[in-house]
Amino acid sequence: MPFNALRVLSLESRRAEEMATLIRKNGGDPIVAPSMREVPIDDNPEVFAFYDALINNQYDMVILLTGVGTRAVDKVLATRREPGAFAAALRNVTVVPRGPKPAAVLREWNVPWAVTVPSPNTWRELIAAIENRPECRVAVQEYGKSNEQLLDALRATGCDVTPVRVYQWDLPEDTAPLRDAALKVCNGEVDVLLLTTSMQLPHLARMARDEAVFRAALAKVAICSIGPTTSEALEDFGLKADMEPTLPKMGVLVKEAAEQASDIMARKRK
Repeated sequence: MPFNALRVLSLESRRAEEMATLIRKNGGDPIVAPSMREVPIDDNPEVFAFYDALINNQYDMVILLTGVGTRAVDKVLATRREPGAFAAALRNVTVVPRGPKPAAVLREWNVPWAVTVPSPNTWRELIAAIENRPECRVAVQEYGKSNEQLLDALRATGCDVTPVRVYQWDLPEDTAPLRDAALKVCNGEVDVLLLTTSMQLPHLARMARDEAVFRAALAKVAICSIGPTTSEALEDFGLKADMEPTLPKMGVLVKEAAEQASDIMARKRK
């Protein structure tokens, strides 16, 4: 069953045009409002302090949360260190990539890793995968914002944890489409919300003039999350995802959201 002309809001940034096309192909009326831009931290002393500690054997384990963040560490270090310095240092420590993207970077760099985290690669699977490991001095390459649940869970096991913040998410330079999207939500002009990363909804909420009206309006919208990590962020916001796709891929999300959205909306608006 297609969207049947439902108004579908996507907050996708890098693949905004592709998302709009997918929504149209599945019978929806797309509203695409880029919600994020990736902002490198230019003055990043934490990365250099992390590297110096790493080469001086002050960490037993390095957890890499994202491929982009892993490359960002390397890029920052390359401004003052020899090319390949980060990869060389990682070969002397226990490395744990959270999912396939940082693992792909390690494979490209010929860096072995000690633990493979099973799908869907949330902090819970990560903690379970490293349970009973002997390493206790742990550095965590962060992404977007700190995952406090992961950091707290590591500390609860007795680990000495060092977060390494490499880049952050900020609002897009042009916030007009996002502001307009927030207004549409508040006015009841959005039927379906598609979320593909954890920071999209918080950025949309920042654009809402009245948070209470915004939250009340979202209660009538079919909220479709690409996977558990994004759904967890929803729960932090006091909401729950109405559906997750069978595979955490953008095309599958749109197709299965189209199939389920009408039923979800009927249930929520009853």
